[in-house]
Amino acid sequence: MSSERAGRTGSEPTGSRWIDSASTPTGGPRTPIPIIAASTDNFARAAGPPVPRDLRVTLNFHPGRGVLASLARDGVYRSQFETGTSNGGLTAHPGGARWGWESRLFGGAYDHVPPADRPKYGALNHRRSEFGGAPRFGSAHLRLREDVLDRSTFCYPDSVFEPVDFGTARHLPLIELADADDRDPLDNYIEAHVHGPVTLADVEALVLDPSFRGTEVEDVARGLPCEVEWHSGFRLSTADLDPGFRTPESVALGLAIACDGWLDPWILSQADADPQVSKHLWHHLARRALTAPGPPS
Repeated sequence: MSSERAGRTGSEPTGSRWIDSASTPTGGPRTPIPIIAASTDNFARAAGPPVPRDLRVTLNFHPGRGVLASLARDGVYRSQFETGTSNGGLTAHPGGARWGWESRLFGGAYDHVPPADRPKYGALNHRRSEFGGAPRFGSAHLRLREDVLDRSTFCYPDSVFEPVDFGTARHLPLIELADADDRDPLDNYIEAHVHGPVTLADVEALVLDPSFRGTEVEDVARGLPCEVEWHSGFRLSTADLDPGFRTPESVALGLAIACDGWLDPWILSQADADPQVSKHLWHHLARRALTAPGPPS
């Protein structure tokens, strides 16, 4: 983290240049962030007000099946390009869709760097949701520290949709766009790209679903060097499974694994099922929480 703030590092992507971000509200020094020269049309020309400094970038993920344990062991948050796994599409490889989106987003500057040097994807939690900025990607989230804003870039909508609206911490015209849009709630978030490594030192808090209380996930979480918080929880009755949403297989899985007619993230983490079917079932839970008039009952 300190080397990122001090200046250029040996892992800076070839062909990039550094553009100053916004200064801190107290008038402190500007923090350089690596924005790719070839992509300045996307980010350096962004207009609008600076990002509100009380907002945070969040990284949503599923903590079960050893994922949180790996984070605790390595001390580093790894992207799909490194792990080969994802709660979205599995296309982070040369010629794959994620590779192509990222190439267009950053003007090809990350095309030939090691996977660890690529940006990490999350969301700007501009609605200050207890569930994080993009719960479609998992029931847990890492809430990153304020200074991470200054080495992040943003777009709306998600880069899968080939967006034309971009921002930085210095100029962020995306909040009103997102709030005025009528996209599905699972897709209505401001995508964030954190440039440089994300380590546990960058984490303000880990926020977990209460269904993981008393489990190995909580045991691992208590050993992390950050605060552990709990949101109100994702919980779905099988009576609310929508047969017209996602796939019939996801509904069938929900009916098969429910406990006393209810589903939650811990139950889903224990299911031995096709990852795509599990992902679609998770979307049922996440969407319900985002569209419910209040916290899930």
